[in-house]
Amino acid sequence: MAPRLDFSDWWTRNSRKGTPVIVTMENPNYSVLEIDGPDEEAFGSMEKDRGKNAKQFSWNLLLKAHRAVGCVAWSATALWALLGVIKKRLISRQGGEKPGRGRLLLRVLRMFLVLSVVALAFEFVAYWNGWHFQKPNLQLPENLHIPETTEIRGWLHSAYLSWLLFRADYIAHPIQMLTNVCIVLFIIQSADRMILCLGCFWIKFKKIKPRIDGDSFKEYEHPMVLIQIPMCNEREVYEQSISAVCQIDWPKDRMLIQVLDDSDDEAIQILIRAEVSKWSQRGTNIVYRHRLVRTGYKAGNLKSAMGCDYVQNYEFVAIFDADFQPNPDFLKLTIPHFKGNPELGLVQARWSFVNKDENLLTRLQYINLCFHFEVEQQVNGVLLNFFGFNGTAGVWRIKALEDSGGWLERTTVEDMDIAVRAHLKGWKFIFLNDVKVLCEVPESYEAYRKQQHRWHSGPMHLFRLCLPDIIRSKISIWKKANLILLFFLLRKLILPFYSFTLFCVILPVTMFVPEAELPVWVICYVPVLMSFLNILPAPRSFPFIVPYLLFENTMSVTKFNAMVSGLFQLGSSYEWIVTKKTGRSSESDLLAAAERESKSISLSKIHKGVSESELSELSKLQEEQGKALPPVRKENKIYKKELALAFLLLVAAARSLLSAQGIHFYFLLFQGVSFLLVGLDLVGEQMS
Repeated sequence: MAPRLDFSDWWTRNSRKGTPVIVTMENPNYSVLEIDGPDEEAFGSMEKDRGKNAKQFSWNLLLKAHRAVGCVAWSATALWALLGVIKKRLISRQGGEKPGRGRLLLRVLRMFLVLSVVALAFEFVAYWNGWHFQKPNLQLPENLHIPETTEIRGWLHSAYLSWLLFRADYIAHPIQMLTNVCIVLFIIQSADRMILCLGCFWIKFKKIKPRIDGDSFKEYEHPMVLIQIPMCNEREVYEQSISAVCQIDWPKDRMLIQVLDDSDDEAIQILIRAEVSKWSQRGTNIVYRHRLVRTGYKAGNLKSAMGCDYVQNYEFVAIFDADFQPNPDFLKLTIPHFKGNPELGLVQARWSFVNKDENLLTRLQYINLCFHFEVEQQVNGVLLNFFGFNGTAGVWRIKALEDSGGWLERTTVEDMDIAVRAHLKGWKFIFLNDVKVLCEVPESYEAYRKQQHRWHSGPMHLFRLCLPDIIRSKISIWKKANLILLFFLLRKLILPFYSFTLFCVILPVTMFVPEAELPVWVICYVPVLMSFLNILPAPRSFPFIVPYLLFENTMSVTKFNAMVSGLFQLGSSYEWIVTKKTGRSSESDLLAAAERESKSISLSKIHKGVSESELSELSKLQEEQGKALPPVRKENKIYKKELALAFLLLVAAARSLLSAQGIHFYFLLFQGVSFLLVGLDLVGEQMS
């Protein structure tokens, strides 16, 4: 029975004359009824209401039509703009990676793409001819009725039936086994993420944080502190970094600043040397060092600086990368934690980001880094007294560095290397979540991609080198297990492996081999829950939960490729590319810079300590900078592996329509579009 629609009140709300008439519709299909009644006045007013409601109905239709046309026009404009960008990218044909890098993975992805297109065409032909069957289980030959020989219609039908038998006998079982392994790894990694979040909640609930021994800082004599600023061709950020470090509130005679310049551009060397001379004239204890033989990247730079004779007079060393701007009270908030704690080797501060809202890419990075500091670093620091040194914004006890073997040039993750070796020697670490140092995150996808490649290839390279040392060390068994199983294997190897394999390989393959199943909760529910937990430390980023989930899966191809290159020591495993900086500053920094500029001393006084040859070179450089130089042409690039995966996922999404798998279709569609946008370099900074 259809629902009863009673319109009595609606018909008579404006008229109470005559005999009331009740119209009841028993059938949802509209029909024309003729009703005779004695009162014409009542029906006259009802005719007016009918006319009024007919006009309202017409206006509603027009409004909806206008909205629909606007939506279609917006979609067409967006599609046309996307096609224009694709055309522009393809015409420029500027690749996003060096020739030879990742060629094997790209060839494998292209092979999968070609096979998927052929399989999709085959499936469409079968579906059109009525040969398509419902999704069977792995026991297809026993449960699916295969037509007899007399029922087979042509060689194409026979080939399709042979394909069904072949994929059930030889393809489905291996894929299902790999799927089960990845699901188990996925569950273990999700459990680890849940435990870290629970540990963070417990720390917040108990208000646990490192505290300074003693009543006040005045009771502790100012120790000798060495501050190092390693940099390499950092034209955009050298000035603000040196300026911020030189304004740290610490006795001038108890602090020495080393500017460790590895720049190979002579113009940048002159600028940095002049900046150092300016602050030296203002009474700051600062020196400039430039290596003639630049080996070992950042580790070699730091190792060379620690070899100076005067370093033995200092007790602690603070390290800041070129884009970091510490607050004046940084040393007063970090150094006192070493008091009365001789086993403490490292105090690590948290990063704060000046450009986190610059574009979508910086917002997604902000989510990841907030979780890293708020959850991973804080929980490991409180519960284990160990975490990976972030390479900057930290203070080391020089004795701990020397006891651990100092800086080694064997990997591109020298910060993680020294942290692991110090942990094996028994030194403890403290993470200060309340002490923040301003810096910036990469704004272009190219810079972010190169950074992530180094961050994921280096740990695997380091794991190969330090595994024997971990096994032979005298630390407890559970600390060894934490280092090997959790710190390296689970978080550095298993995470990129299952992310890429499960969501970029197995999922599209199961669309063409439906006998192997991937549960919906693995595709949708658990990833959304994990993304929700990742965004908790950055609650303002909740609107970006879906882009964050898709982008993390998109980055899995870069992380997987980096992990493999580091694990097997391929060509790109020992390569350091300086992350591009933009030199952005906060509003307070800009005001302070303007004030400093207004109070700056004369050029001759600033350059008083500079040699005549350097001064002439600097003046010549300033004259060249004053001339109108042609703009450097910069363009966004295309990334072939991401594009190959985009088309593979979109083809798999089209195949899922034949099986009527709704959630799989939407996930593959949105993930394919995400790969397409990243492959065309539409995420992050856009070049003109």
